[in-house]
Amino acid sequence: MRGSLTGTAITLAAGALLTTAMTTASASPAATTPKAAPPRPVLVDCQWQRDIRPADFILACGDGNSRLAGLHWKHWGSQGAKAVGVNWVNDCKPYCAAGTFRPYPVTVRLDRPQPWQKDPNVQHFTRMSLTYAGARPDGFQRVVTYPLWN
Repeated sequence: MRGSLTGTAITLAAGALLTTAMTTASASPAATTPKAAPPRPVLVDCQWQRDIRPADFILACGDGNSRLAGLHWKHWGSQGAKAVGVNWVNDCKPYCAAGTFRPYPVTVRLDRPQPWQKDPNVQHFTRMSLTYAGARPDGFQRVVTYPLWN
């Protein structure tokens, strides 16, 4: 009988401890987990590869006569991105195959994120603006805006 009482006492004590623990846990405020930040939009290149903060980017996919290089990203957020770098442009003189690539310092801005056609769960920037700091290629405005492919 003594063993039976000891077993009952242990069971009751364990039950009381469990009840106390559950009551304390349910009385305390629920732990909140921080919400995950929305995924940042990507920049899609000529080969349909997506990237965030690329160091280089080809603007003229067909012939490669205009590209961005040495990009240093100051900001990359859900609504836009900003970098400084160099736009290397072929002057195509006397013709493109014999032309010279010339460097032009630029500020690059990306905006208008939208779902990417290839993967609608991914946001990608759909517009790029280049602002030339000084000299610029012949025929270019100080600010040039390009729609980006989908």
